[in-house]
Amino acid sequence: MRPWIALAAANGCLAVVAGAWGYHRLPETEMAGYAPIFEIAVRYHMWHALALLGVGWLADRAPKSRLVPAAGAAFQGGIVLFCGTLYGLVLTARPPVAGIAPAGGLLLMGGWLLLLAFALRRTPR
Repeated sequence: MRPWIALAAANGCLAVVAGAWGYHRLPETEMAGYAPIFEIAVRYHMWHALALLGVGWLADRAPKSRLVPAAGAAFQGGIVLFCGTLYGLVLTARPPVAGIAPAGGLLLMGGWLLLLAFALRRTPR
């Protein structure tokens, strides 16, 4: 549980830092036209940081589940690949690795589907 909560906290903090930087500094750069892309990255980053917090809570309640940590791993991978690619695009005007953002998006969707599978398979206490 604690590693997921630590990961959620670190990602939440990074999302706030990125959002603050984007709001205060991005308009001063030649990349100001990329602000909508940056906002998407920050929004998805924060929502999935919160999802990782939920993974930490669920991991404590269902410690034997393999679906919950798999969802957490998918969320973290999706944050890195999807949000990281969008951040990189805004900072450099080129995606760091072409075509990797969709893979990150698939990981984010996969994390939610894994939580759905957990919810559907979980027996009530």
